[in-house]
Amino acid sequence: MSVEQIAASLPIIGKRTAGAQHPLGPLTADEIRESARLIKGLWPSNIDLQFKSITLQEPNKAELIPFLAAEHSSQQTPAIERRSFIVYYLRNTDKLHEAIVNLSTAKVESNVRLGPNVHSNADGAEIIEVERIALEDEQVRAEIAKLQLPEGTVVISDPWIYGSDGVNEGLFTDDRRTFQCFLYIRDPNNASEADSNHYAMPISISPVIDAATMKVTRIDYLPTGVDNTIKEPSPYKVQPANEYIPEAQNLRTDLKPLNVIQPEGASFKVSNYSEMGRTIEWQKWEFKVGFNLREGMVLYDVHYDGRPLFYRLSLSDMNIPYADPRHPYHKKAAFDLGDAGAGIMANNLQLGCDCLGSIHYLSAVLNDDKGEPLDMPNCVCIHEQDNGIGWKHTNYRTGRAAVVRNRELVLQSIITVSNYEYILAFLFNQAGEVMYEVRATGILSTQPIDEGISVPWGTVVHPGVLAAHHQHIFSLRVDPMIDGLSNRVVYDEAHAMPRSDFNPHGVGYAVTETPITTSGGYDLDYDVNRTFKIQNADVKNPVNGKSVAYKIMVPPFQKMLADKESFHHKRAEFADHNIYVTSYADGELYAGGKYTNQSRGGTGVRSWADRKDNVLDTDVVVWVQFGINHVPRIEDFPVMPCEILKVHLKPVNFFDKNPALDVPPSVQSFNKSVLASVQHKQETAEAVVGSDGKTCCVKESSKL
Repeated sequence: MSVEQIAASLPIIGKRTAGAQHPLGPLTADEIRESARLIKGLWPSNIDLQFKSITLQEPNKAELIPFLAAEHSSQQTPAIERRSFIVYYLRNTDKLHEAIVNLSTAKVESNVRLGPNVHSNADGAEIIEVERIALEDEQVRAEIAKLQLPEGTVVISDPWIYGSDGVNEGLFTDDRRTFQCFLYIRDPNNASEADSNHYAMPISISPVIDAATMKVTRIDYLPTGVDNTIKEPSPYKVQPANEYIPEAQNLRTDLKPLNVIQPEGASFKVSNYSEMGRTIEWQKWEFKVGFNLREGMVLYDVHYDGRPLFYRLSLSDMNIPYADPRHPYHKKAAFDLGDAGAGIMANNLQLGCDCLGSIHYLSAVLNDDKGEPLDMPNCVCIHEQDNGIGWKHTNYRTGRAAVVRNRELVLQSIITVSNYEYILAFLFNQAGEVMYEVRATGILSTQPIDEGISVPWGTVVHPGVLAAHHQHIFSLRVDPMIDGLSNRVVYDEAHAMPRSDFNPHGVGYAVTETPITTSGGYDLDYDVNRTFKIQNADVKNPVNGKSVAYKIMVPPFQKMLADKESFHHKRAEFADHNIYVTSYADGELYAGGKYTNQSRGGTGVRSWADRKDNVLDTDVVVWVQFGINHVPRIEDFPVMPCEILKVHLKPVNFFDKNPALDVPPSVQSFNKSVLASVQHKQETAEAVVGSDGKTCCVKESSKL
């Protein structure tokens, strides 16, 4: 990535920010304003800046570790300067810059213009403007007129990040930051319904808009048949609506309330570690929660019962490559975090709808395109949930059962990315496990298809509507500190023992452990039960002498199907292995690279792993990939039932026994369950033994 240092006006000095903030605390509203003010001061007053991101520049780990150690031991913490990281354009140009502001000294420390083929994320105001321009363009209107739509029909534009294909021929170029708009109509018979499902009515006109000039540069006709053939728009056949909103349904009437009630309140404690940062304590867990524009929720400094486990946890990246090989669909490959941002797309969660029970909400402050603070209310909900039995044993000789429930702590955020929703959650339980869960829902991205045909790269989900196959590939960044920073990654495999005098029946098998010594990408192998563990070889379990560890339990997924020479594969550097292991380096946070919009690859985790660094007994980072190959079903339309994925980080030889043994037993006096209906009597029969020792009769009775 080439850069140009802009140094002529440095340093810009302003007022120091009042009040010390924690080094990991998200930026406050005042810090966002001050960062923008200092950057604006670099330029003449007639230059309008478009701010893409103003976020915390996290301190280097070497600075932060002594701070956190002092904090945990209640000692004086060393001073760490606060910095912000800013990405901005000179508005209506392609001149992209990144800068670092020292908020403690009120100085701009660096300001560089980034080179070609480096583009920022989209922002909300920009997306709305692109929608408007696409629909007001005279050429676009002329093409729409060819459809002869009913009077009053409302046309909707969905702007997409253009993607990359390396083509640079006239109007067909991915060198400039560009939007590809896909158009739809609302049901003409109910055009005033703003929530009508327009994805059930796609049209074949696709304007392309230059993000710098904000002008339509060309209009694509979308292929609607079994090949690449395109044709001019012709009179549109309006199909029946296919709505998801409740007022369009005949709703069930036999569903009774299910209330989650905690009469004494929740068992977790929330406190401030900074103005915008929160510390969570629950069932021996303690950790800090941050929130930023790109990743959304970030967990820091995760401890269990005073023992360090993870320095930082976050969803690092996701990629959704589509299967349709035809222009312009061949470029559809969304990076929802890098192209937009999980934080900025977070929903305002509603009590009784998105989270049930005794809820605590976290709000955040991000930035808008003008550099002003943008309030993000209720973007994280925290609550407890019952997830069935945690453990149980019944002594069949005495009939006594010992059983505890599996209580979980949930931190949940929901993001809406145009048509799709992702429900993202960190979960903790009382047995020392951390889980990361993704629930994919929302509406399929659709395209027009001629009636009466089918294609092998998609599913017809409604008359005239094709939902192309696509993959959802996620990367969870795990920065471990399992009982300290010196960690390694190993994998276990189970192999059958050969027949021998020792194993004459051929039933034995043994587990081998292999350490990973060099950074790289590694894969699961279910035939040998390959399991990856993050281990501290310097700390041994007191019972069996094995190294303490946490294992990674991750569902299988099909790796990226696009071939290795494709831009899909080059850009999504994390999508070809189940895990990557790299040595820690400050600033390496995003598996797909810092700038994913129309990226070319070479700046993400695959490139970092190619350094072939030592990763044995050092500070390592583990990148865990998971996902689905979404072959759409009719049942996924008009809105998709949740598809659930879950990664488990589970202790292995970390404790000296089941850590949930001290959870109080599950008893009726605590749980207060009730019978669902009148008693149901089940007939039984008992044999009675007479005085001669023989069974003389059968006595019938009934019991619950």
